[in-house]
Amino acid sequence: MRVAIVGAGKLGFYLAECLVAEEHDVVVIEKNEERRKIVAEKLDVLTLPGNGAGPRVLMNPDVRSADLMVAVTDSDEVNMIVCMAAKQFGIPQTVSRIRNLEYIDRQMEGEFHRALGIDLIISPEYATAVEISRVLMIPGALEVGEFAGGKVRLQEMRIRSKSPLTDTPLHSLVLPPHILVAGIFRAGEMIIPHGNDVLLPHDHAFFIGAPEALAQLETGGKDARAARNVLIVGAGRIGFHLALMLEERGLYVKVMDKQIERCRALSQELKRGRVLCGDGTDLEFLQEEGVSEADTVVSVTEDDKLNLLVALLAKEYGGKKTIARVNRTEYMPLMEKLGVDIVVSPRLITAGVILSQARRGHFLSVSLVEGARAQAMEVLVSPETTITGKKLKDAKLPKNCLVGAVVHEGDAFVPDGDTVLNMGDQAIIFALPDTIGAVEKIF
Repeated sequence: MRVAIVGAGKLGFYLAECLVAEEHDVVVIEKNEERRKIVAEKLDVLTLPGNGAGPRVLMNPDVRSADLMVAVTDSDEVNMIVCMAAKQFGIPQTVSRIRNLEYIDRQMEGEFHRALGIDLIISPEYATAVEISRVLMIPGALEVGEFAGGKVRLQEMRIRSKSPLTDTPLHSLVLPPHILVAGIFRAGEMIIPHGNDVLLPHDHAFFIGAPEALAQLETGGKDARAARNVLIVGAGRIGFHLALMLEERGLYVKVMDKQIERCRALSQELKRGRVLCGDGTDLEFLQEEGVSEADTVVSVTEDDKLNLLVALLAKEYGGKKTIARVNRTEYMPLMEKLGVDIVVSPRLITAGVILSQARRGHFLSVSLVEGARAQAMEVLVSPETTITGKKLKDAKLPKNCLVGAVVHEGDAFVPDGDTVLNMGDQAIIFALPDTIGAVEKIF
């Protein structure tokens, strides 16, 4: 597939990097010459200077032949115009990044965006708020991905020192029915496990299965109850969306922000929650406002270092669980080592959604896992799938991937070696990056 990306900022660069790794043809369009040169020097892509919505760029054969146009500049309006123009010039699929809440009306957005010629609008802040709210509703979860309309869930959990799941070979491990250990993240390395592997204290384990079965998992953790009181530091776009989502789900929220305008805007929307104008790094302020009583402290300001500081202060003064937003994905392992429970990256979440669109067709959705060290992919079994009708044990799947779940005629189950994939089934694949290309060829 050929993908044209307009905007070579952090998201555009990261997306191009992911697509190149999967052997797609990538064209990056950037009017800022310094940014364009950085991309040209570091990535094996074609770069073009200029305005992505301009006829000179769109008439370029390398752009006009693209299968997908992705607009991720800093301007919502430019992104929408790029997609509108791309459609007029015959590019089949378009994706636009949008941040302004006025353009994200959940009741009317489908009709509005189709009229503009935009196939997919992605709001990094809204998608991040959805991800955080999903994690908060599931006790003990560090990350949650849902597939097949919610019939299958991928759930990351930290294995505690007293967990009953440790030190037993996976083939002998007693788990609730319909659950599989799809991956183990240990000492910075992602492992696709086999029957003789064991879970160790401090591992991050990725369980896949039916949501009701995963709800029965017992990992021995002290945070094994859903959050009820949440303290949010940062009333920007993520904090705004998240506060409203959590209140709608019945949680009590308290939000802190230094900007009075943000506080006023959010306070007008919340019905029960409190909005406090103040500094989330002020120790006295945190203690006065009950940081020790919060089930979870979520820091989602635009400053990575500030988010880390807030999370560490919250831990020091009695916060039970911490979640921090990070813009620079290279900081994620460091934040986790320093004691932040969950680190979320709007860039990774957004890239996963756009990669799903890039693989549109047999690939229904894509989730980037643990800083893109693995991917969970929902695929549709079709006549072109090379292993259709074969038992999985005879399918000769690549080494670093496994079929974690199958949905057949609406019923989800964890497969075994004798499972046969039939046309129309949905399969959820857990794979390491070096296997993605082979998985795409199979499906």
